[in-house]
Amino acid sequence: MTLAERIKPLRLVAFDVDGVLTDGGLYLSDSGEEFKRFNSLDGHGLKMLKNSGIELAIITGRTSKCVEMRAKNLGITRVYQGVEDKLGAMQSLLTDMTLAPEQAAFMGDDVVDLPVMRRVGLALSVPAAPQIVRDHAHYISQRAAGHGAVREVCELILGAQGNLDAQLAPYLK
Repeated sequence: MTLAERIKPLRLVAFDVDGVLTDGGLYLSDSGEEFKRFNSLDGHGLKMLKNSGIELAIITGRTSKCVEMRAKNLGITRVYQGVEDKLGAMQSLLTDMTLAPEQAAFMGDDVVDLPVMRRVGLALSVPAAPQIVRDHAHYISQRAAGHGAVREVCELILGAQGNLDAQLAPYLK
């Protein structure tokens, strides 16, 4: 199956956080407060994907207030934090949305993401992921995690579904 054939039926794209939406670094203050660095290009890509009719979700093993805040800022309402069973979370999402696995994509970067990546129609990853994860990805971004990898994937999906020009049109007037 070609990459374009995997992208066409997508109605849901879910993302891990650390190492996908961020560069994977965990910043902790002396008081224990956690900080994450998100990329604004990725954020706009997610907004364009959502505006095109694709549902977005976050499925992450860690729990962080800043992830909740970032998701709210981007209009992502399906946020699953502190998840040990990411596949279970994805299966719940698919059931709730009455979607087949082939209609979903997941972008992950580590072995804990493999059960989901192996189940969905489109498995996405980043260049710094371990080899075993990259071996199971249908697409590996050129850009690094936290540095435009998510934007690249968003534009790839928008382009393959014929929606990229419409999402960019307001900026080219």
